[in-house]
Amino acid sequence: MCGVTVYDDAHIGHARTIIVFDVLHRFLESQKIPVEFIQNFTDVDDKIIDRAQQEKISPLELAAKYTKNYFDDFDGLNVKRATKYPKATEHIEDMQNLISNLVDKKYAYVTKNGVYFSVSKFTEYGKLSKKKTDDLVSGARVEIDEEKNNPIDFALWKFSESEPSWDSP
Repeated sequence: MCGVTVYDDAHIGHARTIIVFDVLHRFLESQKIPVEFIQNFTDVDDKIIDRAQQEKISPLELAAKYTKNYFDDFDGLNVKRATKYPKATEHIEDMQNLISNLVDKKYAYVTKNGVYFSVSKFTEYGKLSKKKTDDLVSGARVEIDEEKNNPIDFALWKFSESEPSWDSP
């Protein structure tokens, strides 16, 4: 399950998602179907970095604080814990390798600001969500970056001169 970005306390949207998965998890187990439930935590993100600066703590401290709060909240609701909770920061090298592969295969490209996925190069894009790329609204969720080849392309990696940072793929 795509988990939360841990920059603030859990909200009703998080609760709805985790409770739906909890019910499914319990049902499958009641039917003697083995379940390996993986839920990630995004523990590095622009929102985390901005919030950490506001609170004058490190981004990793902030992420740890809200990860703990998350567990406290959902343990209090008697939600069954996932089998594993991988964190984004535990898989940076995997992400770098994947992004390098996408660049090598021309599904992604590098700008002065970062590495972007080229939506137009992937003909199956939108199939799962049943959305046509022509119907996507650029800038609806993120600020438009003039460096992108296409406004609907999305960041895979953002370059940073501040902490936290890792080598770019």
